[in-house]
Amino acid sequence: MPRSALDRARDLWAGLAGVPVTFPANGDVKVVISPGSSLCPPGWTGVVALGGAILATVPDAALAEPVRSALLDPGDTGLARLPELLPVLDVLGPATLAYLDAGDFVPAPATAEVDRLPADHPAIRALLESVPEEEADESGLEEITSAAYAVRDGGDVLAAAGFRPWLDTAAHVSVLTAPRCRGRGLARLAASAAVADALTLGLLPQWRARPEPSRRVARALGFHEHGAQISIRL
Repeated sequence: MPRSALDRARDLWAGLAGVPVTFPANGDVKVVISPGSSLCPPGWTGVVALGGAILATVPDAALAEPVRSALLDPGDTGLARLPELLPVLDVLGPATLAYLDAGDFVPAPATAEVDRLPADHPAIRALLESVPEEEADESGLEEITSAAYAVRDGGDVLAAAGFRPWLDTAAHVSVLTAPRCRGRGLARLAASAAVADALTLGLLPQWRARPEPSRRVARALGFHEHGAQISIRL
């Protein structure tokens, strides 16, 4: 029987922890010391909640107990409350983590042609430069290693999506739409092509997002939100 998207996601994040560890069972909290963790930037604390369980990595032993205590009582707002409970210098997130089982995929209706372009195509670069730097970084489109799936109008790319494999397990999906073209379903169309390619390769599509419009696109494609991620610098 194929393993569920949630089980595969838990294995993925355990593999990114930087030390041998298994993701905790439902309702449990596990904090491990891992200076080389990929759950967060170097020197930070990374926290991932999936399916009611939490895995956290801290860069040194002195932080383990304070982080564990805060995670045992996160309150109704979940990981978003951590900065209130700890002496935080900087925060990235929280962002939702959504995953897609192949059987749940809802391809977008083919309302326009989707072209397959090299990720470094000049038209993709022009799309990234059309938005503020913070927004381009949030999209993650600059980090894709797959092809870029683009909806075009002549030479202009109106929306594009792609993915970057994580540990040969997940396809971390990125998507960006030109500001003047939003609300037309173009992000869903481009992302649908990227997700279809990832599933063909046997990868687990992963959608990490903070803005609600991005989360709506993921839900329309059949993604289910299973948890969240936050990185904090203490």
